[in-house]
Amino acid sequence: MLHLDIQLQRGTFRRHVQLAEQARVVALTGASGAGKSSVLHAIAGLVKPQQGRIEVDGLVLFDRARGIDLPPHRRQVGYVFQDARLFPHLDVAANLRYGRHRRGVGQRFGFDEVVDLLGIAPLLARPTRNLSGGEAQRVAIGRALLSQPALLLLDEPLSALDPARRGELIPYLLRLREEARLPMLYVSHQPEEVRQLAQVVHALT
Repeated sequence: MLHLDIQLQRGTFRRHVQLAEQARVVALTGASGAGKSSVLHAIAGLVKPQQGRIEVDGLVLFDRARGIDLPPHRRQVGYVFQDARLFPHLDVAANLRYGRHRRGVGQRFGFDEVVDLLGIAPLLARPTRNLSGGEAQRVAIGRALLSQPALLLLDEPLSALDPARRGELIPYLLRLREEARLPMLYVSHQPEEVRQLAQVVHALT
């Protein structure tokens, strides 16, 4: 599902990262500054590796030797950041529908299906400013799913939440893992999150 062998360099930071995984949920762990977010950015097309290759579910996203570097909108990758990054001028339903902008991609995830999966039907008419942190992250995950990704990247999606809100969101992530069966690359500093969600753990040191 996910194969990468890349050399990253950002300023004085250098990191060679190799992954070849068939597991549905892979966690990246390591100390701050180890390069976890940089790996996700490289997969999403937000950072260009110095060398190497990235392939997701048979689609080559980047191959320096072959001159392949797909733009972010063609990579079929959904990204959920630490903060939800919802559009404040749109309500929840409009934020979700924004994720459906991609054309010519098979509709693996339907609007109603995603709303049900994440339990956000009661939130659809709400302004985003009225959402709790956990609700906002569920909406952000839904918007990412509606872009019809082949891979979902989650960059410490629970880190901005207090322990109670983290506990509320984890069951939805577990449901996503079991019911959506979508490959996920999950970055976290929290061992308990990793233990509950991930099938394989890669530590960047």
